[in-house]
Amino acid sequence: MKKKSVIYKLLITFSSITSLFLILIGMFFTAWINKEYYDDKDRRIKKYIEIIEESTTEFLNNNEEGFEDLKNTMKIIKASVDMDSLIVDSQGYIYAVSDNELSQLKYTKIKIDDTDMELLKTGEIIKRDFIINSNKRYKAYYKPLFNNNSFNGITVLIEIQKKSSIHNLYTIVWLGVLIAVILSSIGVYYLAQRILIKPLAKINNAAKKLAKGEVEKRVYIDSEDEIGELAESFNIMAESLEKVDTVRKEFISNVSHELRSPITSIKGFITGIIDGVIPKDKENYYLNIVNDEIGRLSRLVSDLLDISSMESGKFKLNIVEMDINEIIRVCILNLEGKIEEKKMKVEVIFNDNHEYCLGDRDRIIQVVINIIENAIKYGHEGGKIEIETFTKGELVYVSIFNSGPTILKEDINKIWERFYKVDKSRTNKVSMGLGLPIVRLILTQHNQDIWVDNIINKGVKFTFTLKRSAKK
Repeated sequence: MKKKSVIYKLLITFSSITSLFLILIGMFFTAWINKEYYDDKDRRIKKYIEIIEESTTEFLNNNEEGFEDLKNTMKIIKASVDMDSLIVDSQGYIYAVSDNELSQLKYTKIKIDDTDMELLKTGEIIKRDFIINSNKRYKAYYKPLFNNNSFNGITVLIEIQKKSSIHNLYTIVWLGVLIAVILSSIGVYYLAQRILIKPLAKINNAAKKLAKGEVEKRVYIDSEDEIGELAESFNIMAESLEKVDTVRKEFISNVSHELRSPITSIKGFITGIIDGVIPKDKENYYLNIVNDEIGRLSRLVSDLLDISSMESGKFKLNIVEMDINEIIRVCILNLEGKIEEKKMKVEVIFNDNHEYCLGDRDRIIQVVINIIENAIKYGHEGGKIEIETFTKGELVYVSIFNSGPTILKEDINKIWERFYKVDKSRTNKVSMGLGLPIVRLILTQHNQDIWVDNIINKGVKFTFTLKRSAKK
């Protein structure tokens, strides 16, 4: 995984947030444990001091009789909680100690600041450092002694400094936080590998192979989330590209075939004339054939350029107001020779003398001629062509019917494809399979539609629409 990848950044961000959250939890628990520990410690120390204070008060009231009880109490607290204690008189001199090791302090005077002394005389407990032998420093709790509301000395409880259980608790808490951070990072990475990294890597590898031309490549990810949707979208795109690639290959094959046939004929006839194989009296006949083939090549190239221009969006229309009835009349006159050659009858039905609509006149003439030529090609010998125009709402409808065989169900949606020919037995000179695709593209450029209907036992009818003009 590259360090600059989005997944890497996502993992770093998520792990950082998780770690920060766990550290905050650790800090919260540390502060809470610390507070509870020292609050509990203060309560226990107060209780110990109160016990010593009671024994001290009994000693002060009973003189020597209570002194032994006081020493025993101080020894018991020393043994049970490992804390030394001292009893200081009102002048600051120590007269009782809990342990023989502190006996050297007996009858010595401890140093207490005037400010601290004033606090003690008000009854407040203070916590200060306590120094023994000038090099041992301890924490000590000072509590004043009162007898009949008069200051009578100080009880000192000394905490022996050693590693307490709270430090072990801190270690456990932060060790738990560290383990949680490591485990969460591993878990996040594992989940990211399974949910994001591996699926995206599959899609990425498939995309690279697709870019190299392996259009049959697919990605199979069993997931119902956005990654699954991405894989499904990729497969849809791949299928679309595969279809485009298939169409491209078929298009190249068809164009090559359509070009090869006339070029082969032209080359053969010209070579025959040059080599003298074709008699002089037949040269004009074969030159006319060559001229027809050149015309067919010219039409093929022109049609291909039109299709390319329309599909690339570079095709510009010259929209004008026109009379579709007048255009139909012109187109019929232009095709009169072909109609008579096949002995067909043309019937024209105009609901009005003039049907004005909007469109590119030259391109609509091309549409009408292509559809009528198609009707002539596939209509019965001596059959009928029926052309009708009528309006409905904002549209003008033009229908062109020809008697003849209907289009098979499996062919009806393919007739709009380039180079597709319904009648495979016809020669390439009859049709190149570009007429109807060009018709549909022209009408699509006009934001209009065209469709075909089989009239059972009668023939085929093509219908297209144009935008109606305001002129009447």
